Amino acid sequence: MTHATTHLPAEPTNGRRRPLMFGLTPELRRARGEKVTFWHCLHAEWIKIRTMRSTVYVILGTLAFCMGLAALNSSSVGSEYADLSLADQASFDPLATSLRGYLLAQIALGLLGGLVITSEYGARTIVPTLIAVPHRARVLASKAVVLAGVALPVGVAVSLAGFLVGQASLDGAGAPHLVLSDGVALRGIVGGGLYLALAGLFGLALGTVIRSTTATVTSLFGVMLIVQAFAPALPGGLGEWVSKYWPPIAGGQIITSYQDPTLLGPWAGVGVMAGCVAALMTAAFVVFRKRDA
Repeated sequence: MTHATTHLPAEPTNGRRRPLMFGLTPELRRARGEKVTFWHCLHAEWIKIRTMRSTVYVILGTLAFCMGLAALNSSSVGSEYADLSLADQASFDPLATSLRGYLLAQIALGLLGGLVITSEYGARTIVPTLIAVPHRARVLASKAVVLAGVALPVGVAVSLAGFLVGQASLDGAGAPHLVLSDGVALRGIVGGGLYLALAGLFGLALGTVIRSTTATVTSLFGVMLIVQAFAPALPGGLGEWVSKYWPPIAGGQIITSYQDPTLLGPWAGVGVMAGCVAALMTAAFVVFRKRDA
């Protein structure tokens, strides 16, 4: 009796690897003796951040909070505009009024940045990651690139949503408001997104150095909120210096339409924040390379 054997045709590759190969993790690639490139690291980090439940919670929670606060704050402030003095009316800032939610958004994006690295330390998955990719700078760089790629559009979306809701509330209250065609509006939305992306990288750097999610969140609150709240109470020149040059305060000028002559300009302030993040990321790279996992 003869049995017929069916042979499935080989999948054409056209001289390239099969698409399935691009889905392999760095660990599997290293086990197969393949070279792990920076692109493979980016792909792995994208899978990690996309599958973290906290990513969705942070994005949706930040968006909802910023829209809600924009509506409440703008309605409240707008209804009081007519009772303000002429000096206060002249310095009224409709952009900052609608984007006040950035104060919490920076903490949320900073937390997301911290979780990118602290979650791996907490679950001890950092060990197989570094076994698969011994080049530690490549690992951290890929985390930073993927995080920035997520945080920037999220930051812009959050800023845009807050702006639209806030300006509609100001208009309804009869207070001065902006439209998207105004130059300061575009700067506030795009610049606000850039600032929040920097806040995410700030959190990543802190998390890399501290390795603890709780300590990272505590540090974020201290650096980004507590210092800002108490800066005016600091004595003499120290208070003035902190109010002008403290990175989160300076960076926050990007979402203002009224320029206080005693503070840095919007883009100069973002430059200070970017410089601080660059310095902290440099320290994070040094610590990450030299310290045991």
